[in-house]
Amino acid sequence: MKLQVQDIKKSFGEKEILHGISFEVVSGRAMGFLGRNGAGKSTTIRCLMDVFRQDSGQFLLDGQVFKPWEKRIGYLPEERGMYQKNDVLGQLTYFAMLRGANKADALKTAHYWIDYFGLGDYKKKKLETLSKGNQQKIQIAQAFLNEPDILVLDEPFSGLDPVNAQVFKDTIANFVKEGKLVIFSSHQMSYVEEVCDDVTLIHEGHILLTGDLKQIKRQEGQDKLQLSLAEGSLEALKQQLAAAFAKVDITLVNNSLILDTQGTNLQAQLMAWLAKEEVKLRSFGLYEPSLTDIFIQKVGEHA
Repeated sequence: MKLQVQDIKKSFGEKEILHGISFEVVSGRAMGFLGRNGAGKSTTIRCLMDVFRQDSGQFLLDGQVFKPWEKRIGYLPEERGMYQKNDVLGQLTYFAMLRGANKADALKTAHYWIDYFGLGDYKKKKLETLSKGNQQKIQIAQAFLNEPDILVLDEPFSGLDPVNAQVFKDTIANFVKEGKLVIFSSHQMSYVEEVCDDVTLIHEGHILLTGDLKQIKRQEGQDKLQLSLAEGSLEALKQQLAAAFAKVDITLVNNSLILDTQGTNLQAQLMAWLAKEEVKLRSFGLYEPSLTDIFIQKVGEHA
C-alpha cells in the first residue's frame, strides 16, 4: 500500500495551520511523523482520519481517494477517549464490535491484546483504577484490535516506562514485517530513530524534510568524519589536528570530534597521521548526525 498526502491545507478561523504539506507512507516501512508540540502533527492525522476536513488537498491510498471508514485501521488519537468507569474487557470488546467484528471475534481479539500487554489480571477492572502507564497500554491495545492493515498512532509512547516502550516498539516492528502501513507522530525522536525506516519532519505547518532515514543521515552528514578516543584529551587532539590540517574544520560534539574536510578527500591522510601520532582511537568513520541534530538544524534554517 502507498498513502499519499498531497498539498493539504487546513485553517482554523483566519489562522492557517497546515500550509500545503505533502509526503508519502508505504507499507512495510514505519514512518515517523516528527515535530515540536503545535507543529501540525495531530491536525494532519485528524484530517487523514476525517475527524477534521482539510480545506484543500487530498489523501490517496494506492491512487484512490482515501476513505478511512472503508479500511481496517487502528487509530490511537493524541487525546485519549476511553471510558474511565467501564471495565477493560467490556469496552475493548465494544470497540472491536464498532469496527465490524461479531461478538465472539470481538471477545477473542480483546482477550488477546489485553494478555499481550500483560494486563490479564485487570480485565474486569474499571479503567480508572489502573495506573497511568497501564491505562496507556489499554489505549494502545485498542488500536491493535481486529488485526488492522493500517496503524495511525499519535504520540503513542506517552506515559510508557522503558520496559513497556520496548514491548510496544517490538509490536510495531512485527506489524511492519507483516507489510502493514504504519505511521506515528512523535516529538520523542530517539524512539523514532530506533523504529522507523522513513521520517517526515514538520515545523509550523511546513514539511522540512521527508524520506529514507538512513539516506537523510548520510546526506546531512555531508561526508564529514567522526572520531572518538579510547584514551587521551579530545581538546588537545583538536588543537594538534588544527595545526596539522589547516583546511579541516573541527568541532567537539558529545565526546567526539567532527571533522569537516570541506569537500577534500583527506581520510587516508588523516588515518596516516593518527597512526603516526599513535592516537588511541575508540572509533573513526563517517559522521551521521542524530535525528535531533538534523531537526534542530532544519528548524534553524527555516527560522
